[in-house]
Amino acid sequence: MLGAVAVSTPLWLSAPAPSITCNSIPRICFLRRTPSPTVSLCQTQNFSLFSTYPLHFSTDRDGVTQIQFSPNASSSSSVGTAEYTEEPTTNVKFQRSLSLPGCSGSLSLLGTGYREKVFAIIGVKVYAAGLYVNLSILNQLNAWKGKSTAEIQESPSLFNSIFNSPFEKSLQIVLVRDVDGKTFWDALDDAISPRIKAPAAVDESALSTFRSIFQGRPLKKGTFIFLSWLDPSKMLVCVSSNGLPSSVDAEIESGNVTRALFYVFFGNAPVSLSLKDSVSKGLATILK
Repeated sequence: MLGAVAVSTPLWLSAPAPSITCNSIPRICFLRRTPSPTVSLCQTQNFSLFSTYPLHFSTDRDGVTQIQFSPNASSSSSVGTAEYTEEPTTNVKFQRSLSLPGCSGSLSLLGTGYREKVFAIIGVKVYAAGLYVNLSILNQLNAWKGKSTAEIQESPSLFNSIFNSPFEKSLQIVLVRDVDGKTFWDALDDAISPRIKAPAAVDESALSTFRSIFQGRPLKKGTFIFLSWLDPSKMLVCVSSNGLPSSVDAEIESGNVTRALFYVFFGNAPVSLSLKDSVSKGLATILK
């Protein structure tokens, strides 16, 4: 994470142009004028969207959006420690940035929430969840600069832009109770299947692969499940009962299935309203 910076020079987060693939890693750079506008000398630092430093967007003469923040300022909206953010209802701690198997670079936490199921009128919390993104995605959201949390939350086109971005994003699910694997899959399938009106053979195959990960597999409290979209039609699934995963359990290749799953969480009727609300607040803050 970013430590103390003993300089007065503003720090900039420079993200690659959207035409570059998701192999690019966002960098924080000390910028100085150079003879060529396409070349800059940078000192690289790590960065988190939940930094205590307030963020500001600006656009240079070439139309490239950059994020500026001041090391000497503080932000009342920051939550948690320098390395973790705590989801307040479940008290699950999420790393503010992480690297995952199959992903090309570090991803940053954008928001957290929880999933609750009602049994006999009693709400039971099942898992906490956090959305991580490649920071290059932010360069594709200029149209929502200055929008409120409510406007962002109610904007299908914004979440369409995030999903359709060629840059990586990942949803981390952390179970807060023991769950049978079949029960977990059945609940997920009940949410995914209605969103695929006429599944093709490739969709059925992808769902079968997805199902096989959880069938007959006990999922203990504290299990991590990562759903990582490499691009709009390809997703990796990683399951670990011992911290961050070290390998990929399955690769899902079906645009219909990957899209349906994304909109289970970020569509008009999300299964976790708290997650979508938190992500919307995070976006409203950084897109000021």
